[in-house]
Amino acid sequence: MLVSIVSAVIILGILIIVHEAGHFAVAKKLGVRVIRFSIGYPPKIWGIRLGETEYSVGATPLGGYVKMLGDEVGEEPGSEDTAGYLREIELDLLAAAMGDGFTLKTANERANEILIPIAGRYAHAPGEADAARIALAEFHRPLKIEEQMLLEEIARTNGVEPAIKALSERHPERLLECFRQHAFPNQPLWKRFAIVMAGPLANVLFAPVLLTAISMYGVPHLLPIIGQIQPDMPAAMAGFKTGDRVLSINGAPVQTWSDLSDTVKSSNGSPLKVTVARTIGHETERRTFILKPQRHAEKTVFGTEATVWIIGVLPRGDEAIERLGPLQAVYRGCSDTIGMFGALVTGIVQIVDGSTPVRQALGGPIMIAQMAGHEAHEGLANLVLFVVMLSLELGIINLLPVPMLDGGHLLFFACEAVRGKPLKLRHREVALQVGLLLLAALMAFVIFNDIARIVHS
Repeated sequence: MLVSIVSAVIILGILIIVHEAGHFAVAKKLGVRVIRFSIGYPPKIWGIRLGETEYSVGATPLGGYVKMLGDEVGEEPGSEDTAGYLREIELDLLAAAMGDGFTLKTANERANEILIPIAGRYAHAPGEADAARIALAEFHRPLKIEEQMLLEEIARTNGVEPAIKALSERHPERLLECFRQHAFPNQPLWKRFAIVMAGPLANVLFAPVLLTAISMYGVPHLLPIIGQIQPDMPAAMAGFKTGDRVLSINGAPVQTWSDLSDTVKSSNGSPLKVTVARTIGHETERRTFILKPQRHAEKTVFGTEATVWIIGVLPRGDEAIERLGPLQAVYRGCSDTIGMFGALVTGIVQIVDGSTPVRQALGGPIMIAQMAGHEAHEGLANLVLFVVMLSLELGIINLLPVPMLDGGHLLFFACEAVRGKPLKLRHREVALQVGLLLLAALMAFVIFNDIARIVHS
């Protein structure tokens, strides 16, 4: 159980980091100020500030977030929004002045001690060139406009907090311009769309990267060696024996059990010419059989029934490690990702249209932990494939047009593009509240479903 919990926490942590890193990287690239990058939700148990961003870990797992400047701003920034922005500027100045000795705790304790003397010298410098030299000597870089404004106000009020209060109440237009330049809500529509889309896209793109890496490392696969033969099925009637190794079907070489299975299923019932290697004593001989697959109903991974073509054999269980070169691995990673993505989308559609029972299809954190533990015991390749599947699921689910998810924000942006202006703040708030209620209900359902599975297993 401990292995399951630890595996699930590590896997979910990695996928959350990948998802939020997508938002973070694109936001930074497009000039939006990122205030906090958090793995987990509050209360905060650890944090460090690097550059303009605080990187933190929250005590509430199973999530994370990127807080950007202006995330909670309405139509126009109010006094509290401006004050929060000024505190971020204060931390920028302290980090530049303190260098390696900077910590949030030390900064809060020594803000006045460090900034008031510097502000006094800067504000009362004889000329702009002298002020620039003082700034460069104290902060080791030129000052931004908003930093200059805060320093000048600190010198005037003789305190950091009084300066922040005075500026936030006055709302100087120059300060508001700086705020709007780096605030998420004030960015052009295409930038906001790109930033929100980057999270799910990062999860989707993470899949072929992992698959490429594991293909080069080595993936175990079943060999096409016959184990159990079902009576009265095409293989038994054709004369197959346990231990036969399938070499080719209709002249096409067969390397793995998947090759055999895929060829049979795609035959559409046409006769197959199967060549096998059979060991008799110390000798191996080739034999060729002609057989016609039969239709058979079986359950899919989504819980529905589908008719497939089979010949009535199961693998013996022999495995080999397959390692691919870089180019082959990239091709395999991309093609497998496309296949898995399509299968997952199909599964979601079948849940929505009712063809797949919801109770059978949905699982929550308990199920994830159980599966993570199982795959961890099965080996690295199986664990990586599980991570790939979860990463794709996370990317797809986040694109659903549900408020609180990335897809919900993209829906807001689509409405804004059609209307030519954003939805009213009140309407967005109501939609987000409904989305939060739906997600809470879904989480309660999947947890209950997980418990019910355990009870009835």
